[in-house]
Amino acid sequence: MWKKTAPLLVILSVALNVAFVCVWGAHVIREYGHHGTWITDRNSEGIWCPLHRQLRASEQQWKRIEPKLAEFRKSAQAVCQDVARKRGEMIDLIAATQPDHQAIAAKQEDILAGQRKMQELVIEQLLAEKQVLNAQQQNELFDLLRARSGCVGHRPMMMGLEVFAGHG
Repeated sequence: MWKKTAPLLVILSVALNVAFVCVWGAHVIREYGHHGTWITDRNSEGIWCPLHRQLRASEQQWKRIEPKLAEFRKSAQAVCQDVARKRGEMIDLIAATQPDHQAIAAKQEDILAGQRKMQELVIEQLLAEKQVLNAQQQNELFDLLRARSGCVGHRPMMMGLEVFAGHG
C-alpha cells in the first residue's frame, strides 16, 4: 500500500511547496497593489508591498523593484492557474473508476514542469531584488523566506495527508 501512495505523497508535498510560493507571492503582490492603487502610510511613501515596507526599502529602491514585481505578479498568476488546472485534471484521473497510471504519470510531469517554471520565476525575482537591496535588507528578506519555507505552520494542510501516509 505504501509503495502505491508514496509517489502521490511526493507530488502532494511538492504541490504544497509550490502552493506556498504562489500564496506568498500572491499575498505580497495582490494584497496591496490592485489596479495600480497605492496604499501609503507614514513610513512607506508609496510602497504598496508589505514585504518591502517591512524591509524598509527606500523610494529609489522601490522604483527599481516595483516594475519587476508587477511583471512577476502577472507571470506567477498565469503559472499558478495553469498548475492548479493540471492538479485538478490529475485528481480527475486518480478519481476515475479505472485510473490510467500512464496518464497520471504524464500529468505529474506536466505539473512538475509548471512547478519548475514557478520556481524559476521566483528565483529570477529574488535575484533581481537582491541586486537592489542592501546587505541588511537582503539578510532580512532571506531570513523571512527561510522562516516561512518549512512545513511548520502548514500543519492543518498536512493533516489530511497523514491519513494517506498511515499516521492519522
